[in-house]
Amino acid sequence: MTNKKLKQLTVGCGCFWCIEAVYNQVKGIEKVVSGYTGGTVPGKPTYREICSGLTGHAEVVQVTYDPNIISYEDLLVIFMTSHDPTTLNRQGADVGTQYRSVIYYHDEKQKEIAEVVVKEMTQYYENPIVTEISELGEFFEAEPEHQDFYNSNKRQGYCTFVIEPKLAKLRKLHADKLKTHVA
Repeated sequence: MTNKKLKQLTVGCGCFWCIEAVYNQVKGIEKVVSGYTGGTVPGKPTYREICSGLTGHAEVVQVTYDPNIISYEDLLVIFMTSHDPTTLNRQGADVGTQYRSVIYYHDEKQKEIAEVVVKEMTQYYENPIVTEISELGEFFEAEPEHQDFYNSNKRQGYCTFVIEPKLAKLRKLHADKLKTHVA
């Protein structure tokens, strides 16, 4: 058995179901957990509370990855190309602060890398990037029905019309970073 030193990435870019499905297809990803962070109310929030937009939390995923297989920088480039980082508090029909584009850094090195990646990505967008870069606070795992949502609900309309086009874009832009077999 190999001794891996795993790291974590926490990002939000609209509905967590989308970015969870994206990262589940990337080489070096050990685990993807949908959840919430960045809020101001005490206690563990629920999905219903998050959807109200009143808690201040963002829908995010916390990704556990092997940095010997995929870098933090590469994961951020995948993140930046998997959603529209130029729309404030909105991704498609999902509107509200809970759907903001955000990178939550775990340490100063991640913060520095995130700032560089966001700056480098500006050349690819016509409008200014509004992705927030913030220190990670407490992370709350979302309810069980939100975990591995795409793989459990592939025939649902949201998966067909919103998630599958994002996965097609992932395959087109980042084919070299994908697992050869995806569950």
